[in-house]
Amino acid sequence: MKPRCPWPRTSLDIEYHDTEWGVPCRDDRTLFEFILLEGAQAGLSWSTILAKRENYREAFEGFDPVRVARFTPAREAKLLLNEGIVRNRLKVASAAINARAFLKVQDEFDGFAPYIWSFVGGRPKVNRWTSVTQVPARTPESDAMSKDLKRRGFTFVGSTICYAFMQATGMFNDHLVSCFRHRQVRGKGTQ
Repeated sequence: MKPRCPWPRTSLDIEYHDTEWGVPCRDDRTLFEFILLEGAQAGLSWSTILAKRENYREAFEGFDPVRVARFTPAREAKLLLNEGIVRNRLKVASAAINARAFLKVQDEFDGFAPYIWSFVGGRPKVNRWTSVTQVPARTPESDAMSKDLKRRGFTFVGSTICYAFMQATGMFNDHLVSCFRHRQVRGKGTQ
């Protein structure tokens, strides 16, 4: 059995941890997916969101920010009937709000990735945690990201959500040093 971080419990969690979590990502559509999913996760477990991920993919047009930006209040009301997603009115509404803000950032910075990666100087930060108790819930970088995203009109982007986003998309390598993925992720290129 491979040594891994202690948080993955279900087979879905383990697959996500072993293949995706912490891999540096510079693909705008994937980054939008994680902005949407991390916001939906607020107050819930990541396992809940992973179990609903395919439903989100279908409900939110394959995480296409151009299409999501066009969602109307009627479309949002219909989404609130979808049992396959988190049916929270504010979280559903935030998807279109964030998509519109996302598109503005893409235009301003010639892509979302150059903007979002600027919060870590363009390169992943590699931590060397030996225990999950050492892993912070937020950092100065996530504080700065949260503040700037809010200024640009994003919602559900508090510092803790931003840090989870940064971990998921490989801006921070927070795999424990004892985890087999710590070294693998550190040597990976970006998606």
